[in-house]
Amino acid sequence: MFKAIISAEILQDAIKAMSAVVDEARFEIAPDGISARAVDPANAAMVSLELSRDAFILLEGTEGEIGIDLGRFVEILGMADKSSEIELELDPDTHKLNISMGGFSYTLSLLDPSTMRKAPVVPALDLPAEVTVSGGVFKRMIKAAEMVSDHMSVGVHDGVFFMEAVGDTDHVRLDLTGSDLISITPAEVRSLYSLDYLSDISKGVGGAGEITIHLGRDLPTIIQFELAGGECKVKYVLAPRIESD
Repeated sequence: MFKAIISAEILQDAIKAMSAVVDEARFEIAPDGISARAVDPANAAMVSLELSRDAFILLEGTEGEIGIDLGRFVEILGMADKSSEIELELDPDTHKLNISMGGFSYTLSLLDPSTMRKAPVVPALDLPAEVTVSGGVFKRMIKAAEMVSDHMSVGVHDGVFFMEAVGDTDHVRLDLTGSDLISITPAEVRSLYSLDYLSDISKGVGGAGEITIHLGRDLPTIIQFELAGGECKVKYVLAPRIESD
């Protein structure tokens, strides 16, 4: 049994963040909230989502899990006005998810979670640098970098956070110092990442006011942010590109 009522804007933003890097996900349902963790087919990017009990207007049900086709779910949720409420209810007989919003009723066929791939456990990472920037700055830099290259260096040098893309003929770089950042824990770090994935992640950031980036030297990065006053937490882990000599 599972029934929930939630703000359309919160659910839309949460599922959009998940669908930025994966097409399907297994959602864990518990009395204290809903969570999900999934990895893309190439094992390059992982996303985790936590929706606390307080993110919901109503959350009832026993512990369990459901598998959802995120592309289809996003399409359905897109029909809802952001200011409206969405009601979700699991039909135990058909094992389908009934979705009600603004007079519309949908029935979403679910995926069998037992056949879905489990996201791997991420080992402890030594990521000494931590930078918090506005979501808008992050998205603008990704957009600028896409015009010149398919990869981007991200790091901290002499206390300055930088994002840099170098193409065959063009070059773009953004340097942010302490006064330009929301916060920084500096360390000498630099890693190279695929702009395809960073672009997808930037779309998942949505309306997040600020994002926190954890960095090491030639290591995966952790990019995380909160929505709905901290009741929705999203975290991406992105593997680095290996630079050729």
